[in-house]
Amino acid sequence: MNTKEVATGNTSTRASLGVLIGFHIVACCVSLAYLSRDYGSYHIYYDPGLLNVAIAAIASFAVLSYLFLLAPFSFGYFLGFYFYTLVLGYIWLNCFSRFEYNHWLSGVSAVASMIAFMVPSLFVLSPIQRRFTIGDATFRRMLTMILALGAITILIGARYSFKIVPLDEMYNFRDKINMPSPLIYCIGVASNALLPFAFACFAERRSYWRAGLTLALLLLFYPITLNKIAFFTPTWLLAMAVLTRLLDCRITVVVSLFVPLLVGVMLYAFLGMRDTRYIEIVNLRMIATPSNAMDIYNVFFFNHPLTSFCQITLVKSLVSCPYPAQLGEVMREAYSLGNFNASLFATEGIASVGPLLAPIPVFACGLVIALANRLSSGLPPRVIFISGSIFPQILLNVPLTTTLLSHGAAVLFLLWYLTPRSFFASHSESSAAVAVDRGLEERPA
Repeated sequence: MNTKEVATGNTSTRASLGVLIGFHIVACCVSLAYLSRDYGSYHIYYDPGLLNVAIAAIASFAVLSYLFLLAPFSFGYFLGFYFYTLVLGYIWLNCFSRFEYNHWLSGVSAVASMIAFMVPSLFVLSPIQRRFTIGDATFRRMLTMILALGAITILIGARYSFKIVPLDEMYNFRDKINMPSPLIYCIGVASNALLPFAFACFAERRSYWRAGLTLALLLLFYPITLNKIAFFTPTWLLAMAVLTRLLDCRITVVVSLFVPLLVGVMLYAFLGMRDTRYIEIVNLRMIATPSNAMDIYNVFFFNHPLTSFCQITLVKSLVSCPYPAQLGEVMREAYSLGNFNASLFATEGIASVGPLLAPIPVFACGLVIALANRLSSGLPPRVIFISGSIFPQILLNVPLTTTLLSHGAAVLFLLWYLTPRSFFASHSESSAAVAVDRGLEERPA
């Protein structure tokens, strides 16, 4: 492919991205407007008299989406677009919010925080020097060990809890689960980092039987944890593996949010299906709730003391904290919306230092993701995408500090660093060689 063809391809991809992101922005706003009709108890509101204000705010924020057309794919790109959707939703909700706090300051802070996060996470991509490497054979054995460790974790976890119940009933049993803390950490690391990483490697190497075994193991974490993410993880990973075979990774990032969101909007608009389970899971909980959390955290900490990062267990052990319980539990008591955890924008940002200073810790979080970009540099984009595809979902609702340790993000970053790049390069070369040989064999004499 010559330079002109590459440039044309890049231009075509950017144009497709621009159109998709534009439709996604509109779909987000329409979805929130629909949700206000049936989920006012969640403090999601809409007022037609303020629509012009909301459109102006969203149009101004939409300018930032141009950065997604310029940046190459990385883990920071994936996470950055999900956070962009989160802040987009908050700006819309902020225009109609009935809570009493400084909405102008919080809106500007949200935009500044988004810029502070995007700059390092989208554009810091240089490879980090790898002082420690492992061979292909050792890495292959390590993948087998990951499968074995996942199976062992499942067996141990099943001794404490194993119930096959529908999603509607899982909350009736989940609070009764009692496991030792080390096992909880092992389950988080295995289900969110180790096994998705192994699946990504198997999918890239076309080891489909081992990839299928990995998905089967992941599915077994749901009866143990009774967690929605555990239930949907195998399907999500498989869908991302298929989409990244068909589409550019950047386009897949947008499609992974836009298509589920659009389905909910269409169910509501054209079929009149209101308050359905799909809309509640996808449009409300997956996409709207993280944005709504910023509104709720803003009003709460406008009227209550800031945490000064004491929500972090290590910090809480060193200083006095105005909140003995976890923030999610504090919000549950204050607003009766369940255990209301939130993203780094609401916790490391708003709750810790307030809206005025929130962009500073959010920028620090962006630097952490930039480090992850550097650690993964040189890996096939599909491996980064698939192995990290659970964490954007988690980070929409969980602080970065918690995700790094309890959910295994730090372990995944380390795996990216340790993975021998030759493991995938040799496979690509051998596949190409096989294709050439077959072509020569099939050519008539």
